[in-house]
Formats: sequence, structure tokens, C-alpha cells
Amino acid sequence: MPDNVAIVTGGAGGMGLATAKVLGRDHLVVISDVKQDALSAASAELTALGISADAVVADITDQASVDALFEQAQSLGRLTSVVHTAGVSPQMGTADLIIKINALGTIHVTQAALAVATEGLALVNVSSIAGHMTPSLLVPRRAYKLALTDPEALTVKLTKTASLGPRGMRSGSAYSLSKNFVIWYTAKMAAAFGAKGARILSVSPGSFDTAMGRLEEESGAGKLIEYAALRRFGKPDEIAELLAFCASEKPGYLTGVDILCDGGTRAGLSLKGMITIARGA
Repeated sequence: MPDNVAIVTGGAGGMGLATAKVLGRDHLVVISDVKQDALSAASAELTALGISADAVVADITDQASVDALFEQAQSLGRLTSVVHTAGVSPQMGTADLIIKINALGTIHVTQAALAVATEGLALVNVSSIAGHMTPSLLVPRRAYKLALTDPEALTVKLTKTASLGPRGMRSGSAYSLSKNFVIWYTAKMAAAFGAKGARILSVSPGSFDTAMGRLEEESGAGKLIEYAALRRFGKPDEIAELLAFCASEKPGYLTGVDILCDGGTRAGLSLKGMITIARGA
């Protein structure tokens, strides 16, 4: 059994499960999700591949639940890698739910990782290309700072901000805001992790061929492909390799940054194109 342990939130499917398969080459992998049946199926798939895996039901909107996940992982060995893929997209919930899961959930996972961080640990938070598409004038950075003192107040502020526009655009606005926040918060926490010899960074995927990605195909993810240098959806194993690499010891000087993995979409996307996509969503 591997000595090193990796946590993958959202590990029951999509890029989370794909990442667990890569990390499982040299880690005992602890996957978490909110649904036991999906976790059991994913765990069985990993075991069939010869990967040492454990599955823990965890609700990232509950700090105590996240702390219990980390406690279980630490009981199995030395925790070295955390990849936080759990989250929801615009078609999966209301603005308040999206903010709570994507923003507050990231705070909970980050705080749990920081509490147990030792030399060499790496946390990779998954953001989104949507986080790069929020106009800077609309980014509520003063509200973001509440994450450091009053996370619950942050969720209220961000939900109110996302709810200022037309009702049909609120979930999309909440998603973009929440993912922009993930990028900001990850960078903000780099010094705290660095003080422990640990690393934290974020990765922002573009349109990927996962269940979530296809769910959003008609709401913007498909349209984004038209602007990409690589005119296709990304493959789960492509983003998984990047996430696992970032969480490994290999890029030991990489921290406090966001890596955009979008097939060249942002590079080819003009302001006019972003507005067109936003209106279509």
C-alpha cells in the first residue's frame, strides 16, 4: 500500500475520478462526494484498476464534514496531495446554492488542508474559465475579503451580487463569481501555506467532456469551443494529468497562481464574444 495519501473531492465522477486514477499510481486515494452509491461505484472502479482507494461521504458546505474527511485520510498515511474538484455548474442549482458549494466549499476544504499541512503538501483548487470572464469592474473584491473573517457573510454578499441581473442569468453570474473568487482566494492563501512549506494553486478548465460539461453544452460550454484554438471539448484524462501533476511534488516551486487549461479558448475570445456567450446563457 502506498505511504502517501491523496484526497480528491468530487471523486465519484468526471475529472475528479479521472484525477484519482492518475494519483492512484503512487498514492492511496481517498475520494469524497455527497452520494454514497456513486462513491461506491467509483471506488469499485478504482479497485479494479489495482488502485488503493477509500471512499468518504462528505458535504463540503459543512466544515465539520470536511474536517472528518481529512481526519480519515490522515489515519491512512501521510497526506501529501489534495485536489478539490467538487462543485456545481449553472444548470445544477440556484445562485445561492452555487455560491455556497463553490465558494464556501472551497474555503472549507482550504482551511481543512491548511490546518493539517506539513512540508510538501499541495492543494489544487479547481476554478473555471468562467472565473476569467468576469469583468474586473464587476468583481466585488471587498466582499471577497470576508472569506478571511466571516465566510457566511461572504456567501450572502456574493449571492446578492449575482442576483442583481435578470433572473435567467443569476445562476450563470453566481457561477462566474464563485470561480473568480476561487482564483482570488487561492492566491490569497499562498503565504499561509508557504509558512508551512506547503503549496496551493488553482486550475481553471475550459469546456471538458464530462457529465457536467455536457450539461452546460447548450448554455455556453459548447459555444466556447467556437473560439478555442483546439476546436473540441477537452478529455477528462487531459485535465486529470494536469491536476495530478500540480498536486505532486514535481512542481515544487509552483504556488499562488492559476493555470488556465482551456484549449486556447480565452486567447481567442474577445469582449464581444464574452457578451454574446453571456446573453446566450
